[in-house]
Amino acid sequence: MKLTWTFIQTLSKPVKSHKELSEWNFDGSSCGQAPGDNSDVYLRPVAIFPDPFRCGDNILVMCECWDHDGTPNKFNFRHDCARQMAAHTSEKPWFGLEQEYTLLGPDGWPYGWPKGGFPAPQGPYYCGVGTTKVYCRDIVEAHYKACLYAGINISGINAEVMPAQWEFQVGPCEGIERTLSSTPFRRSA
Repeated sequence: MKLTWTFIQTLSKPVKSHKELSEWNFDGSSCGQAPGDNSDVYLRPVAIFPDPFRCGDNILVMCECWDHDGTPNKFNFRHDCARQMAAHTSEKPWFGLEQEYTLLGPDGWPYGWPKGGFPAPQGPYYCGVGTTKVYCRDIVEAHYKACLYAGINISGINAEVMPAQWEFQVGPCEGIERTLSSTPFRRSA
């Protein structure tokens, strides 16, 4: 299981570019991103977005993870993608992603599923409409609105093949930078 980390940092003034932000680090051994004998993993800012939760001058910062020796961390897939996009700019490469997910209740069971049982066979849930077909639409639509507020080029959402299963799409756009921002996910508990 790959973990998503959240760090909060107080800045002395609003920033306009990720280049104004300093590098940070964390103990990568606690999340399986580095060995215990040399566990520093460095966070290098690569993009900023308006924070849809705190609003105002607050921002969300997307970072790449780098190892202590200056090489991209083994989970830093964005670095390789950005490098390939830059190397082939003349071909105008497209980038996009689709992420499916299932929303679970505090008990670890998918919302809308009978406790200890299973829902009816798939079919009516896919791109479903109605209180007996889709669950947690309010959460999904809040996520969609948060992405729009932040300038992430989210292009759609839809219910998937089982209750509480959803997906969102980002892009397609020309190049990785344009996908991330319409100007030039995942919230965890």
